[in-house]
Amino acid sequence: MPDERHIDSHPPARPFRRLPRALTAAGLLGVLMATGACGASSDSGAMSDSKAAAPRAAGAGAEAADKPSDGGKSAPDPGSAVAVHVIRTATLYVEVRSVPKAVAAARGVAEGAGGLVSEETTERVDDTHDVSHLVLRVPQARYDEVLRDLAGAGKLVSRTSNAKDVTGQVVDVESRIATQRASVARVRDLMDKAEKLTDVVTLEGELSSRQADLESLLAQQASLKDRTTLATVTLELSEPEAGAEDPDGDTGFLDALGGGWDAFVTMLRWIMVAIGATAPFLATAALLVLLWRLLRRRLPRRRTASPQATGTTEPPPAP
Repeated sequence: MPDERHIDSHPPARPFRRLPRALTAAGLLGVLMATGACGASSDSGAMSDSKAAAPRAAGAGAEAADKPSDGGKSAPDPGSAVAVHVIRTATLYVEVRSVPKAVAAARGVAEGAGGLVSEETTERVDDTHDVSHLVLRVPQARYDEVLRDLAGAGKLVSRTSNAKDVTGQVVDVESRIATQRASVARVRDLMDKAEKLTDVVTLEGELSSRQADLESLLAQQASLKDRTTLATVTLELSEPEAGAEDPDGDTGFLDALGGGWDAFVTMLRWIMVAIGATAPFLATAALLVLLWRLLRRRLPRRRTASPQATGTTEPPPAP
C-alpha cells in the first residue's frame, strides 16, 4: 500500500518537459486552426454586438427621454453618446439661361463650401442648347445650404434627396478590423516560434490570406468614411430649347432684337449656301456668254473681207 501511494503521488514529468521540443507541423496546424476558430467566433460576436448597438442606443435615448428635466444642471454622460453615420445623396434638375455660367457658379458653390467637383460633362444638343452633368462632393454640415444655392441658380425642374443610416455597418467593420489585426498578430507570433521550413511556408500562406482580408476591411472602412463625411450631389443643367416660351411670360426689346438678329444671320447663311451651290453653274454660263460674244464680233469681219480675198476686179471702162 505505501508503494501504491508513492507511485500515484509522483506522476511522470518527462513527457511534459519534452513537449515543446516535439512540436511538429501537425501541432502548428492545430494551433492555427484553433486561432482561426477564435477569430471567426470573435467576428460573429462583433457582428452580433454591432447589430445590438442600435437597439441599445435607442433604449438609452428612451431612458434619457423618460428622466425628468433638471434644468440643464446635470452633465451628459459621454459614454452614452453614439456617433451616427449617414450617407446623403441628392439629384437636382435645373433649367438655366446659360449652361457655362451655371457650371462656373456651381463649381464656386462647391469649392466655397469646402467640397469639390468630382465629375463634369458638358455637351451641345442639336446645335440649339447646351446640357451639363455635374457630380459635387460637399461636407455634410453644408449639405442643405449647397442644395439651396444650386436650386436657386435657375428654374428647378425636379429634386430628389436620400439619407441612409450606416451606423451599424461602420461599427461592424471597425470591430472586424480589430479582430483581424489580432489574428494577423497571432500568426506572426507563430511564425517567429516556428523552426521547420514546412511550418514557416504554411504560416506564410495563412498570413497572406489574413492580411488580404484585413486590407479589404480597411478599404470598406475608407469608403464608408468618405461617403459619410462628404455628401454627393448630382446636378443636371440644361438650357431651354429654341422656340420655347419665356418662363416669365414676358418678351422684352432685347429678346425681340436677339430673335431678329438670329433670323437675319440665318437668312444670310442660307443665301451664302445657295450662292455656293449655284456658283459652278453661274461660272459655266458666264464662260459660254463670253465665247459667244467673241465669235459674234469676228463673223462680220470675215464676211466683208471675202470679196477682196477672191482677187476679181471689174474691167475698166472703154475710152
